Amino acid sequence: MYTLNCKGKLLIIDKPLVMGIINATPDSFYDGGQHTKLGSIIALAEKMVTDGAEILDIGGQSTRPGSERISADEELKRVIPAIKAVHHHFPQVIISVDTYYSKVAKEAVNTGASIVNDISAGEMDKDMIPTIAALKIPYSCMHMKGTPDSMQKDILYGDVVKEVLDFFIDKTNECKEAGITDLIIDPGFGFGKTTRHNFQLLKELNTFSMLQKPILAGLSRKATIYKTLGITAAEALNGTTVLNTMALMNGASILRVHDVKEAREAVKLFIEYGNVFY
Repeated sequence: MYTLNCKGKLLIIDKPLVMGIINATPDSFYDGGQHTKLGSIIALAEKMVTDGAEILDIGGQSTRPGSERISADEELKRVIPAIKAVHHHFPQVIISVDTYYSKVAKEAVNTGASIVNDISAGEMDKDMIPTIAALKIPYSCMHMKGTPDSMQKDILYGDVVKEVLDFFIDKTNECKEAGITDLIIDPGFGFGKTTRHNFQLLKELNTFSMLQKPILAGLSRKATIYKTLGITAAEALNGTTVLNTMALMNGASILRVHDVKEAREAVKLFIEYGNVFY
């Protein structure tokens, strides 16, 4: 069991949680442009809350392979109104902001977010880790080799699991020394990894439990699924559920997904499966 102090609200992870993805972006790989207006964002948030999401992760820029970086100010224009609206309509729900900018993180937390989800684990903005420590909120840090615009070029690892684990051993120490007490580990499926690397990380996901931190699995509708199956991201829901189930069986604490209902069903069946042995 893990606990996260989300600005005074205790998030208890005694069973796997579901984090719903809200992309307030025009160009995300799966649903880009669908949720750029507040009405659509609120409607999506309502559906996700109804379907059982404990966390809503709101992001303002695409980090798909080959995406172009936007400024912190442009990202703020997209995420702050969205966070304000969602927090107003669903004050009981934990909101995470998906950003690698410390400036965006600070404004988002002041607006209503209580978790920061950073794909770069502080590597793209050296002020991020000190900012998180000062804000005293949980920090979800992800492993990424390179940056979104170049991460899928010339991908090389000796042992991907060992390299990612070593990264997190160093990163957890860095965060602890900075004063961050609540940390979430995300191995970064699809971020500077080949399909083979992603499956290896998934197979050995339980290795990261030695860090004694919640493990986040973000596999939803990614290329590892749809390219392996020869389909599109729009057709990858079934494959997502399969890999989410594998992630649960290998130690995932949080599933980050586009489709909350199906993920919540996978969690429920996983819990019942586990209860057979107790």
